[in-house]
Amino acid sequence: MTTYLQGVFGIKSRGLICLVSMFVSLALVPLSASHAATGKGRVAKTYIAKAHTVKSKKVVVKAKRRAVVASSRKKASTRAPVIAAKPSFGQMAGLHAAYDALNLRSSVALVVDQQTNEVLYSKNDNAVLPIASLTKLMTGLVISEAQLPMDEVIKITSEDVDTEKGSRSRLRVGSSLTRGELMHLALMSSENRAAHALARTAPGGMTAFVAQMNLKARILGMAHTVYVEPTGLSSSNRSSAHDLVKLVNVAHQYPLLRDLTTSHGYELEVGNRMLQFNNTNRLVKNPTWDIGLQKTGYISEAGRCLVMQASVAGRNLIMVFLDSAGKLSRLGDAERVRHWLETTDNAVSAKTIHGLTGG
Repeated sequence: MTTYLQGVFGIKSRGLICLVSMFVSLALVPLSASHAATGKGRVAKTYIAKAHTVKSKKVVVKAKRRAVVASSRKKASTRAPVIAAKPSFGQMAGLHAAYDALNLRSSVALVVDQQTNEVLYSKNDNAVLPIASLTKLMTGLVISEAQLPMDEVIKITSEDVDTEKGSRSRLRVGSSLTRGELMHLALMSSENRAAHALARTAPGGMTAFVAQMNLKARILGMAHTVYVEPTGLSSSNRSSAHDLVKLVNVAHQYPLLRDLTTSHGYELEVGNRMLQFNNTNRLVKNPTWDIGLQKTGYISEAGRCLVMQASVAGRNLIMVFLDSAGKLSRLGDAERVRHWLETTDNAVSAKTIHGLTGG
């Protein structure tokens, strides 16, 4: 800068030149500072912008997380609430609190010698309770005694659909089966539509059939038994253990009922489908059991139910278990009774156990 000014003003004007150089330098300082500040400002603004972008991204991520959490909570709140199991009539009546020597899970139990009618074991045996699909044993008995043709084809209709409990069935509306096939499914697999179709197509229709079921109960001396429909889905179908012993004893006299109730499984073609049905009582497949006739049942009001005719410890017995708590507990109760009979002097214990349970 000084050399440039000497060229303009000459060497003699050195003082003046120095003074002008000083003023020019002072004038340029703010410009340099301003330029530096501007550069720093740009860097700062860029940093702030980046920080703002990162912060915005974090906010978006957090917002998304909140949205996911809120969505999950909303879904959780819209899920069907867990509904406690409906208590059975026996539970509501306090029957499970009754003492019994074998600690059975069934609130009602009765074991009778089929030949002598001797009561070997009993628990709340006079109680009258819903019997669920044990009903189908009477349905099968009435059909058998009517001597209807077993090869007659019957069509499943909308009338056979369960409107009582909304239970499912693999027998679609429009399916055609013989009466014999429907009997097999009703008694072995407890098929509700099969049982309903059997009653619906009997002479006189449903009303006449149910009346026949109740008439047969009266004839057999089943004084505490009433039927309102043929499947057992209604809790208004009720009976007592003693009444059911009478039903099993008579039903056991029919070879068809013995065969169908103890059948292990059954495969049949329905429409264009091959369907496999199995017995609802796994004990029929157990080689250690000799079962002549059986039927299971379940609705929430009745609990798990089971009736059987079986040979145990050299005696033909009829066993009744009603309102059992637990899916397999009725079978467990049958095992407990059998073990007791096989390991106990029954001539002494029969009356003793009967007295302990209060008859």
